[in-house]
Amino acid sequence: MIRKYGFWFRRIGLIPVLVLLSACDEGILVPKGPVGEEEKYLLLLCTAAMLLIVVPVIILSIIFAIKYRQKNVDAGKAEYLPHWAHSNKVEVVIWGIPVLMIAFLATLTWESTHSLDPYKVIPASDPNVKPLEIQVVAMDWKWLFIYPDEGLAVVNQVAIPVNRPVRFTITSDSVMNSFFIPQLGSMIYAMAGMQTQLNLMATSEGNYAGLSTNYSGRGFSDMKFRTLALPQEGYEQWIQKVKTTGEKLDERSLAELEAPSVNNPVVYYSYIKPGTFDSIVGRYNNGMVKDKETGKMIHVHAGMSGTGM
Repeated sequence: MIRKYGFWFRRIGLIPVLVLLSACDEGILVPKGPVGEEEKYLLLLCTAAMLLIVVPVIILSIIFAIKYRQKNVDAGKAEYLPHWAHSNKVEVVIWGIPVLMIAFLATLTWESTHSLDPYKVIPASDPNVKPLEIQVVAMDWKWLFIYPDEGLAVVNQVAIPVNRPVRFTITSDSVMNSFFIPQLGSMIYAMAGMQTQLNLMATSEGNYAGLSTNYSGRGFSDMKFRTLALPQEGYEQWIQKVKTTGEKLDERSLAELEAPSVNNPVVYYSYIKPGTFDSIVGRYNNGMVKDKETGKMIHVHAGMSGTGM
């Protein structure tokens, strides 16, 4: 029966694989930036290294089970050695191969840890181009993106120019969260009263998914945003659009925004008070934040209490 319907069994068995692969067009295996490309290479390399061990072990397990079955022993085709205890060749294999693999993975980990450091600035093709500064605040259950140089902010949408490095400075106005744009690479945590950094760059135009990967309550599954990678002209048009159509993000509207909400729509704010990001960080740190230029802790106006903690 299996032989008769084997053709259909094989085809049906491919269905779950195809279903899973159909959702991979926005995943880490389709990178759109240098960090994502390096992480994809690292993932595939580690998988290949794992298969170098796993596949031979599976094959040898099957070979040994077949060769040394009782029937072959009785027929003299396999030698049964109940008192066998040691073999130099076996010792070399079972110790030598793992040692070589561990050394390889240790070297790979050391190099990738430094090359993929999220705080490491990505060099632009033009040395005169500075990284775009974007401040990110994780809220319940939405993302606030602040453009300090432009004096504007956006909820659940971030736009970046193609081929320009971007430095995200990230914090939380609620519980611990995590910031992740799979196709650009590297996830990093967002924590109240603290600042983390993530340097990314998009090399292709597109509309990429962004999300939180750290459970933070009932609205976690909808805590998503879109990343628009635009040419320089398109990015400037987007900035102008926000400035002309957005609202003002003052203390009252910020307090409303901080209230928990699910499936929050994209909202443009044409104005945000300078220092808002620092005040959000400071409210969970006794009003203290780290000065970016000196590295020393300074006191800032902490504003109102957060609503998410």
